[in-house]
Amino acid sequence: MPLPGAPLDDRLLLLHPDDDCVVARVAVPAGATVTVSGEQVRLDADLPVGHKLARRVLARGEVVRKCGALIGRTSAVVRVGEPLHLHNLQSTYLPAHLVGGRPVEEDRALPSTGAPRVAGETEKGAAASPDEARPQGRGPEGDLDLPVIEGFLRADGRKGIRNHLLVVYTVECAHHVVRKIADAFEPGGSSGVQVIGFPGCYPNAHAQRVLGALCTHPNVGGALLVSLGCESFDSEALSATIRASGRWVDHLTIQEDGGTTATIARGRELVAAGRTAISGTERTTMGMGELVVGTICGGSDSTSVLTANPAVGRAFDRLVADGATCLFEETGELIGCEESLRARGVDAATGDELAARVAKAALYYEQLGHASIAPGNLAGGLTTIEEKSVGAYAKSGSATIQGVIEPGERPARTGLFLLDVVPDGPVQFGYPNINDTTEVVELIACGAHVILFTTGRGSVVGSVISPVVKVCANPETYRKLPDDMDVNAGRILLGEASLEEVGAEIYAAVARAASGVPTRSEALGHQEFQLGYKVFRTLEPSCLV
Repeated sequence: MPLPGAPLDDRLLLLHPDDDCVVARVAVPAGATVTVSGEQVRLDADLPVGHKLARRVLARGEVVRKCGALIGRTSAVVRVGEPLHLHNLQSTYLPAHLVGGRPVEEDRALPSTGAPRVAGETEKGAAASPDEARPQGRGPEGDLDLPVIEGFLRADGRKGIRNHLLVVYTVECAHHVVRKIADAFEPGGSSGVQVIGFPGCYPNAHAQRVLGALCTHPNVGGALLVSLGCESFDSEALSATIRASGRWVDHLTIQEDGGTTATIARGRELVAAGRTAISGTERTTMGMGELVVGTICGGSDSTSVLTANPAVGRAFDRLVADGATCLFEETGELIGCEESLRARGVDAATGDELAARVAKAALYYEQLGHASIAPGNLAGGLTTIEEKSVGAYAKSGSATIQGVIEPGERPARTGLFLLDVVPDGPVQFGYPNINDTTEVVELIACGAHVILFTTGRGSVVGSVISPVVKVCANPETYRKLPDDMDVNAGRILLGEASLEEVGAEIYAAVARAASGVPTRSEALGHQEFQLGYKVFRTLEPSCLV
């Protein structure tokens, strides 16, 4: 057991009093001696930042906690100061790095101590409240000297922060023609011409709904649809959806409009006309409380839970307090957090639905044979899906969760919502999201004006339609990729900033992006997009209203 009152090495962090491990605040080289629970331990190998050391002797099969939450069980006896990773720690749900095998069934719920704790807690071990997280002496808006947000007022009453025109392929066979049409125009800025589409030849209600939501997004002023002519996608229905929203729309069919060359020429004429039509869109002032903000983590490592993710949680709490709508997702990376989510539901039915959506994700990944955890996550010090989930959960902050939405569905009211991205039923089309870009697209399809993207290992992707703010968790990654990152949350590990200060910086970054200032990914021209097949059932009304 840890020695009572034993001093903690300043190179190590204890994230919660009940934890069975400490984590490295900085990289410690092999051969160095560290103090763990009062014992001097010589490291046999390098200890990278964020990696774990056992805080006490752990028997084989014993539960291990980090941030106050269960992150797995030991698969061998572990000594004080011994590294905890793949060789001696395993998930109680799903294998992280092996295909096949069955998860251990017991102890799926989190400990009854409440929500997972993260770095930056109060001395009593409780997570900081939104009021505590807000810098003292500063109100929700105004006192931070935030820029004015001049939005675009749409005919349907919604307000956007960009005025893009989309060129949309309704099957992969039209993608080349669409790209050639768009290449003649400026893609970036506040009013760019951008490419999206659906590659499939066969119909899919999910894809139809998502494209409809994207083409009528508040950041979009209009769309040109380009079809081949023999695909199953219902282009006429999509045109009708766009037209009903009051946005500019036109449609070309390659097989009817003269083939590649003629369609490209005509498409460029139509895009020019569309840009002129939407250039006169009425401007309107927006407040922070009118924004919809989504969050995702990609390329996560063990620093994500220490810095970027809880800092985004602080920013989310502040945005929700302003009256904004905030969306978090990755149900497949909330496994182990079911009871914490249940406790935060606005009512019992919502709490049960939140837990059920994560249980559905666990079953889906069990069918795939492994959890949503990649080699880069493992190399970055994350060992199990439960450990990764603690970090993903931290992005949600501490606000009450109002309900569950699915891709392409807009929240019925303001507040915090969980976006379920895992399809219903058995595995039909493979992975729920084959990369982070798909999840960003689904957040945008739910109305997100801005995306907060946290990364530890270093993801450089951006998106079409909505600006992406990159929040870097790892100070070493920020050193390597400074041009791709908007916020350096790794300063927290270096003692140069607090969670509250970085949370305020993220909040200000949202305001800047909303005011029209390009994010790093926008300035670099990133416009990633991906949409595939999925199947969802109809949501129960109680989850939306």
